[in-house]
Amino acid sequence: MIQLFRKERMWRTHELKRSYDVVIIGAGVHGLATAYYLGKDHGITNVAVLEKNYLGAGNSGRNTAIIRANYRTPEGVPFFARSLELYEDLSRELEWNLLFNQCGHLTLAHTDSSVDGLRVRAETNQIMGVDSRVIYPEEIQKLVPALDMSDRPRLPVMAALYHPPGGIIRHDAVVWGYARACDRMGIEIHPYTEATAISIDSSASRNNANRAPSIDAPEGKITGVETTGGSVATETVVNCAAGWATTVSRMAGVALPIVTQPLQACVSEPLKPFLNKVIVSANLHVYISQTDRGDCVMGAEVDPLQSYSMLGTLPTLEQMATYTLELFPQLHNVSVLRQWAGICDMTPDFSPIIGAVDGLEGYHLDVGWGTYGFKAGPVAGKYLAERIATGETPELIEPFRLSRFREEALVGEKAAAAVSH
Repeated sequence: MIQLFRKERMWRTHELKRSYDVVIIGAGVHGLATAYYLGKDHGITNVAVLEKNYLGAGNSGRNTAIIRANYRTPEGVPFFARSLELYEDLSRELEWNLLFNQCGHLTLAHTDSSVDGLRVRAETNQIMGVDSRVIYPEEIQKLVPALDMSDRPRLPVMAALYHPPGGIIRHDAVVWGYARACDRMGIEIHPYTEATAISIDSSASRNNANRAPSIDAPEGKITGVETTGGSVATETVVNCAAGWATTVSRMAGVALPIVTQPLQACVSEPLKPFLNKVIVSANLHVYISQTDRGDCVMGAEVDPLQSYSMLGTLPTLEQMATYTLELFPQLHNVSVLRQWAGICDMTPDFSPIIGAVDGLEGYHLDVGWGTYGFKAGPVAGKYLAERIATGETPELIEPFRLSRFREEALVGEKAAAAVSH
């Protein structure tokens, strides 16, 4: 019998040191990407990435792995377009196959108002250089022969926003690839190590009389983090805790305008290939794609009630099945194998919060992603790393500052959510 053994671990185990230059809370794609770009772009490798569970246990391993850039706002379109560019080259850069399939993404419209909304998005995308256009039933049928384009459904398909660069990726491979690259640079990853408190020196605010007062955070300076593995000294903490973002932020005394709501999905038994596009229906609140294994991944809208539940529910499963059959009635005898939920950190304007927090020196946020988080991991990590290393906020992430909520400078991205808000 031939046995194959990996010669080296993808990432090593470490004893928690007493101090680090940067401590990142959350070892999903955002936390790991931030660590990776701190090391790669800025040479900062004395970094600890803390994760209370295994790597990718949160939303990075629970999403439906869709990558796209066809957003709605002038702030959001270039941001997500840059993330798509980074994803396109990430397998080569990490020397790890992420199984990125740019098969194309279609957002369906079933009503006149939905068609109008897609036209606005398409024009915004095209003005900002993103490949996206509205197509109609004849072309939709050619692209997706299995889709029911008849007048049988309650809401027949009228048009679609076609985004050729969009697609799907192996989400756990992204987590593993970033973790492997971080480890090779000497960045430490600490699974099963939970942050329990954040230490602040409040006297630091008195040392800078010229600092503008802040209502976003208590005045002071980060000095360390308490963990289940012991105390760690650091002057920089990054909150990448997704659905637990508010829990972590309360440790620093920072209130966030975020609520947590579950987002459910399920996967079918493997089938022969029949679908080579990502299909999203905003009116039916469902989306579906087929993986290279043959199973169909289906998702729903966010749960109506706030909770931290990561379990599936029967009403949502019934909804996903019902609307999937509206689009693909031939799946009526297919079995569902698994159902799960991720917990989404939802902001009032459906855009993320990225960057430093006014008044609390050394505290940084990469949260508030709602249902967009996985597709933005590379761009958020790269430019937040630049902010941490240089002290200057890159133009691409500046609109997503926490202070926008009191400045009445919201970035309303609800129209691009497709199904989830």
